[in-house]
Amino acid sequence: MHTLKVALGARAYPIHIGHGLLERPDLILPHLRTRKVAVVTNDVVGPLYLERLCAGLRREKVEIVSLLLPDGEAHKEWGTLNRIFDMLLRERCERATTLIALGGGVVGDMGGFAAASYQRGIAFIQVPTTLLAQVDSSVGGKTAINHPLGKNMIGAFHQPRLVLADTATLATLPAREFSAGLAEIIKYGLIRDAGFFAWLEQHIDALRALEPGALAWAIERSCHLKADIVAADETEQGERALLNLGHTFGHAIETGLGYGQWLHGEGVAAGTMMAAELSRRLGWLGDEEVARIERLFERAGLPVRGPALGVPRYLALMAHDKKVEAGKLRFVLLRGLGRAVVTADVDIAAVGAAIEARCVAEGGT
Repeated sequence: MHTLKVALGARAYPIHIGHGLLERPDLILPHLRTRKVAVVTNDVVGPLYLERLCAGLRREKVEIVSLLLPDGEAHKEWGTLNRIFDMLLRERCERATTLIALGGGVVGDMGGFAAASYQRGIAFIQVPTTLLAQVDSSVGGKTAINHPLGKNMIGAFHQPRLVLADTATLATLPAREFSAGLAEIIKYGLIRDAGFFAWLEQHIDALRALEPGALAWAIERSCHLKADIVAADETEQGERALLNLGHTFGHAIETGLGYGQWLHGEGVAAGTMMAAELSRRLGWLGDEEVARIERLFERAGLPVRGPALGVPRYLALMAHDKKVEAGKLRFVLLRGLGRAVVTADVDIAAVGAAIEARCVAEGGT
């Protein structure tokens, strides 16, 4: 097991990464205020891992109530969130109850938002079971639901008490979901660590083969990079915005197609290629650097072109992005591999040209 810490003073918390951690109640018990937990999961993860998590806690005399939600991004909305509140109220959960989110990014985001809101805030623990959640969404305290006009536009910052990433759960992850997680791992190399990006170029096949050593290192390095950024800028007033490389374009793809048609990591990959193309057009990124990014995403099994929504539709959807400030959209772009910047000084015609260059042809695939 490897342990990292998100350094947030009195609200600091550990990230434990290892194999078989679901069966380690000793890692969870120190973070409970009382011996009652509410576990939120979904109808795919629950049958696989809910009992594995709960068995050890029951042996330690922890009372457990649980809820299985429907799986998928399409259910990350008010109605599903209210089901969590219904369960917490029905089971008489108190302010000292801890909510455990067992699942991928959707479960973690909704469980965290419910915990941030219920009785004005209760403790919660992230137990991510997808690669994307283990390297990204479970760390940092961003919680949210989607709105038809924009992804993750309604939410709160609410840090977990613990992140418990059991790499054994990745064995049951569909290949498409695994590739979606690789998009976020590649993102870390692009924004902060060119050496890590080069390492990924050498080891992407080992990662897709679930080689334990490569997988453990990629998860640990990703979490380390994110933890450092979150510690420096918890509520995204500056540097943390770099973590959104590809997300402005990618969220437009997810919203425009309808939530769940593309996975989040797929949108991030195509969106990152749009950001790389825009960076190239600004003279910040060379042709070979763009080609390297494209090759790595392709080798990871990810799309490198977005759907043909049309430039006006992309721009309209992007206008709802959380990085809009004083009516002006800020972009996360690249001044080189490992060197991301946030800028609002971008001509909208160049943005449209980058989108057009990185979309499939109308009617194409």
